Amino acid sequence: MEERLSNLKKFEDEVYRCMKCGFCMYFCPVYRETYQEPYVARGRNVLAMDLLEGESFDWRHLEKRYSMCLTCNRCAQFCPAKVDVATITLAARADIVQEKGLPLWKKVLYRGLINRRGLFGRVLKGASRFQRLLPRTQGKIRHLPTFLSGLGKGRQIPEIAERFLRERLPEVSSPPEGVERRMRVAYFAGCGTDYIFPEVGVKLVDFLTRQGVEVVFPKDQGCCGMPVMGSGDFALARELADRNVAIFEKLDVDYIVTACATCGSAMKEGYLTFLADTEERRRRYEEFAKRVKDFNEFVIDILKPPPEAFSTELPEGTKVTYHDPCHLVRYQKITAQPRAIIKALPGVEFVEMAEPDRCCGMGGAFNIEHYELSKQIAQRKMDAIADTRADVVVTACPGCMIQLIDQTIQRGMPQRVMHVVELLK
Repeated sequence: MEERLSNLKKFEDEVYRCMKCGFCMYFCPVYRETYQEPYVARGRNVLAMDLLEGESFDWRHLEKRYSMCLTCNRCAQFCPAKVDVATITLAARADIVQEKGLPLWKKVLYRGLINRRGLFGRVLKGASRFQRLLPRTQGKIRHLPTFLSGLGKGRQIPEIAERFLRERLPEVSSPPEGVERRMRVAYFAGCGTDYIFPEVGVKLVDFLTRQGVEVVFPKDQGCCGMPVMGSGDFALARELADRNVAIFEKLDVDYIVTACATCGSAMKEGYLTFLADTEERRRRYEEFAKRVKDFNEFVIDILKPPPEAFSTELPEGTKVTYHDPCHLVRYQKITAQPRAIIKALPGVEFVEMAEPDRCCGMGGAFNIEHYELSKQIAQRKMDAIADTRADVVVTACPGCMIQLIDQTIQRGMPQRVMHVVELLK
């Protein structure tokens, strides 16, 4: 049994810290919609205890139980014992994958495409041409018709960019003439920014270079590995991590900046927690993680530009509200910095929504495997946004942007969804 649960065994102490109090039920987005004990943190932790103590089990049953988690870690935020439930969940998923492998669609996506960057780009290029046949609804969004609703009936999907970020940015972007170079950073874009929201990356580089930061954008960077790691394929995630670390560790830069909360969380914590299986990997991952900074964190805590650096093209009096991505607020403990950027913009009125750190329901593959439940979870977030009467809802994660765009359009809400970076002129 222990051999078959090798990953879960590594976090046995975490599992047994659970006091079975059930306090997590009030905060779990999944439980608040389903009211089913097996899918709340306590239910999965008790299952983990049973498994570690030798109880018999069925792998298919385990797969369903542990897939019903957003890994938002809101339960851990309020847990009296501070049990890191997301860590337990990912470890269990890894054991499931070791035993029965990935589902076919994940195997094709992760091992056939994400792991082969060139092929992945070509496939997306083909898809970008196909998407022109889909009816357009609003802005960049294409409606997913019923006959293509395998990812969720009525889903509103952002367009794949016609020109990827790697096609729009040079390898090195220097400060403009007359601006003294203050530091040199590398930019980790992530898949969402590279392929769907390249304007976020362009804005980021423009802003940083105007503040005297030279930005290196290595074109051979790949996926951060979080989608793969979150699905339990630690072996492939380790390959992706090693590849990225090797690319960035040879660069002479002060920091590695990313504008994706998920990527930042993977590189700062995920690699070390789940993938560092040797002392050499642990050392390299630790050194790598020390240099990784979220854009908001980097600007406010390190760069500290003067007030006049913050300007925006938003009309005077625009109301802006902010959604905290789970991978930023709970995993990286970054909350004040994005708000500081928003509040620094002249003419912008910041309005805090109720429970801004409540998960939007995206959860990576959760959004695909349990789309109807994902939409149910999102409704509380949409209600909170609507109550602010804001013109713009801002976040700091491309994954959250996809979910918020989908749901605001489906509900006919007027709010425009933007990344914090896009607010900056």
